[in-house]
Amino acid sequence: MVIQIILLLAGFVILVKGADFLVGGSSSIAKKFNISNLAIGLTVVALGTSTPELIVSVISAINGKSDAAFGNIIGSNNFNLLFILGVSGLIYPLVVQRNTIKYEVPISLIAASVMLLLVNDQFFTKGASMELSRGESMILLIGFGLFLLYVYRSMSGATDLDEGGKIKIYSTWISIGLVIAGLAMLVGGGKLVVDNAIAIAHHAGLSERIIGLTILAAGTSLPELATSAVAAYRKNTDIAIGNVVGSNIFNVLFILGTTGLIHPVSYNKALNFDVYILMASTVLLMVFMFTLGRRQLDRWEAFILLAGYVTYTIFLIGTENT
Repeated sequence: MVIQIILLLAGFVILVKGADFLVGGSSSIAKKFNISNLAIGLTVVALGTSTPELIVSVISAINGKSDAAFGNIIGSNNFNLLFILGVSGLIYPLVVQRNTIKYEVPISLIAASVMLLLVNDQFFTKGASMELSRGESMILLIGFGLFLLYVYRSMSGATDLDEGGKIKIYSTWISIGLVIAGLAMLVGGGKLVVDNAIAIAHHAGLSERIIGLTILAAGTSLPELATSAVAAYRKNTDIAIGNVVGSNIFNVLFILGTTGLIHPVSYNKALNFDVYILMASTVLLMVFMFTLGRRQLDRWEAFILLAGYVTYTIFLIGTENT
């Protein structure tokens, strides 16, 4: 089991570094074509930090590990919302843009609700199989396309600041090399993570659902954690909270949509509880935005989110062992 743990940690390191290479190379290419920093942040960086979830979920689905595939996405979103925002808000209170409260947080709630309805076919048709089919995956991807349209319309009225120094520009060949190396590391690291996480789960007597909701979720969310924590430390709160909300939308609509399109994924009804936690946490975040410091996640509110994640994780492990 020690070897599996070492390989799992190595896989996480390769995943995070691969995402870093992909973001760096893609951002460099984008800047060469004079694409704005805002556009890069909402597209290239968002894709880069969410790529570990994409790779792990696709590999899990192809290998028939559907609980790990769904658990990874749902668990990552709970980790993003409760743990990452909790840690970031404790570092520095997070002031939130008006659009994030009015549109992006509700969109993330709608995305989770639509996913819940799509995979619970038995709500509508008695005896129907519970899975994310290719047709249902297309609905999620269409939703993602509409979200991109919203992002594009939002950017059209935004003023881009010159942050060229924050993005390192490489030569064309080095940029392409970074993208290729990043993708290769993501695939290799993703396979290491999935194979060894499942092996550890079986050895420890844990289900694939629990390992997906905890170990895989936390590991694949390391890029988001690093991005938001550093952004909060630098008092760049828009990036800290926008990264989390955007990633949650990206995970449900694009990653689950892509995963189900490549390979239909069966759904474990026990995961409904975890989706309810996600939806309730999203509503709680909206409530926090309208209490005391309006449009701000204060430290005490961040502590509640973090405590909620710890309690949720203890509950998961406790119920697994009973």
